[in-house]
Parts: sequence; C-alpha cells; structure tokens
Amino acid sequence: MYTNLFSKIDIQGISLKNRLTMAPLYLGYAGEGGTVSAMLLDHYRLMGQSGVAMVVVENATIDFAAGSGSPRTLRADSDDCLDGLRQLADTIKEEGTRACLQINHAGRFAHAAQEPVAPSAVETFGRMPMALDQIGIERIIAQYANAANLAKVAGFDMVELHGGTGYLLAQFLSPRTNHRHDGYGGTLENRQRFALEVVARVRATVGDFPVGYRFLADEWMPDGLQLAESRIFAQGLDRAGVAYISVMGGTYESFMLPDIVQQSKQEGYMLDLAAAIRSTVMVPVIAAGRLATGAFAEQAIAEGKTDLIGLARVLWADPQWPQKVKAGREGDIIHCDPDCGDACMQMVMRGRPAFCVAWPAEKMKLWKDKFQEAQSGCDAYGYVF
Repeated sequence: MYTNLFSKIDIQGISLKNRLTMAPLYLGYAGEGGTVSAMLLDHYRLMGQSGVAMVVVENATIDFAAGSGSPRTLRADSDDCLDGLRQLADTIKEEGTRACLQINHAGRFAHAAQEPVAPSAVETFGRMPMALDQIGIERIIAQYANAANLAKVAGFDMVELHGGTGYLLAQFLSPRTNHRHDGYGGTLENRQRFALEVVARVRATVGDFPVGYRFLADEWMPDGLQLAESRIFAQGLDRAGVAYISVMGGTYESFMLPDIVQQSKQEGYMLDLAAAIRSTVMVPVIAAGRLATGAFAEQAIAEGKTDLIGLARVLWADPQWPQKVKAGREGDIIHCDPDCGDACMQMVMRGRPAFCVAWPAEKMKLWKDKFQEAQSGCDAYGYVF
C-alpha cells in the first residue's frame, strides 16, 4: 500500500529495511546519574520491536558534569558507560533494528551544571553561562570524538551529533547566541566553524562509522538562525561527509511561543524545512514533526520532500504504529493528542519520567505502577527520588 514508506534505503553502507526511524525523544527514563536503567531498556525494547528501521537514542551527554540538561540524561562520557551502552544497543537490535546513539552537549541549557558554558555569555532562563575560550572549545571537540567512539565500541550502527533544539552546536551557529569576535563568531563561515570541526574530528576518530547530524533549520526567533543561512550550513555538512541530516525547527526559547504552540499541532509542521534542506544536499534527509499518518508520510517521500520519516511521540504513543500502517489497520492507531497540553513534556520538566495520556487504561496503570515504585526509593528501575 505504501511502497515508498516501506522501501529499503542504504546510509553509507548500512541497510535500512524501510524509511521509518524513531526520532530522538527524551523521556527521563535513564537512571539517576545517567545510567542505563531497566526502565530505559524496557522502553527501547518496545521501540526496537516496533517495526521502524532505526532507533535513535536521545541526547547522550558527552560531559555529564558540564553538558547535561538533567540528572537523568544518558551518559556517553567515559569507559564506565560502555557496559550499559552495549546492553542498550543489543536490546534495540534484538529484532534486527538498527541502533543509533545521539550525542550532545547542552551548552547554556546544561541546567545540571554549576556553571554552564556557551559560545557567548547570553542569559538563559535567569542563568548566565560562561563564554568558552579556545582551550574549552578544544576540550569539547575531543569529548564529542570520545563519545562517538564509545557508541562505535558499544555496538551502535551509527552516531548522531545533536545540532538541534538550541544546544551547543546550534548555539555557535546562531547569531542570537554567538556574539564572539574571533574565528568562531561573526560571519556564517565563522559561526559554523565549531560544528564542522566537531564533524571532522569525530569522523577522523571513528573512521567509516556513519555520523549523522540532527539539524536546526530555523530557530523560529526573529534574531535567530534562519533557513537562508542553515541551507548554506547544510551544504557544508554534506561536503564534510555526514551520513544523513535529520531536520527540525525551534529551540527551548521558541517552543512555548503561542504561534509555535499552535503551529506544532499541525501534521507535518516541520516538513517544509526538511524539503528545503533536501533540495540543497545530496545526503539522505530525515523529516520529523507530527508525521502522524501513513498517507501523509508516504506522500512526503513520494513528492521528494524527504528520504526518511522520524517518528518520536507518534511512535511512543503507539509502538505498533509501523505495523498497523503496513497492515492497513490505521484506524487502530493510538494517536498522540496535540491538545493534551504537552503533558509528557510537563512531567519531564518537573524531573519525572513521562507517560502518554493517550495510552489505554491498562498500559497507563502498568507504567504508573512502575513510576510509583520508582518514587518509593531506589528500585529495579534505577531511580532515586
């Protein structure tokens, strides 16, 4: 029925069985201190069994002390993480699904850090980050390379650099957050230098291991990064040899703007950004942003707007979405409700693991019981409340 959606594609020698991926989605399921918990494994086992071709694990920090946004941000910053990361990769790959680890430094959004760092000292939700010097920049570039190598050694099939959501890579690129006057600031050529140096160091470290890029196409802020500049940056990433570009729009500072809140309720609200980038580059592009129906996703690929589909909350709400779409049972899909008030994200922002209010009562009770057990102390899920 959906011949494009369920056709194969290769990404730098890695074969994907269809065009569906799980886009990175932070839910607060890692253990206290960023460990791989039983709850995280339960979640990613379901995602690996869902029928998508690749699962992208969200937001593993390259520096837990200085670069994580939460005490439950997954860690990928030392050899001590390897056993847990191996278990996570193996869990996802049990059913033949490809596993990709997204790695990140939150920069000025590193709320867990005592003194967050950023390209420039630009106030962020009442906190003032410290502008990075050259030594700090070199240290972080090395940390990205180390984390990428950990992903390779742990058995993931790819690694993804998180350049979206307004995190550190995007902070250097944005004229809103980068006010530097050295070789990393001012012109677009300079502002993109840090990200391209990260890509180059990572690729030199991991060799032929594919390196994808989560890409901020537009900040949706009047003084922020906009599509005209990001398209030029995308061409630089293409030349630098990234395996794919996963396109998104918006940051933590624009997501809550009334116009953006309404926009985000529309199906495929980021698709035009993906299409603009795809028309600019040769590498595969992943589109995301409430691509909620098989017909819409199929049409997006057929019309050449994207090569792959990224499902985040759509897949989390119903891990059987790919199977139901393929079997012509779309009427049975449990849909993410755009009018729920972002209940899952509100839970995460309060420091709690998230659940979906659209889940059936039986599943809701199962996961709430798990959360309640976790709240009672340190349990099998690795949580300490």
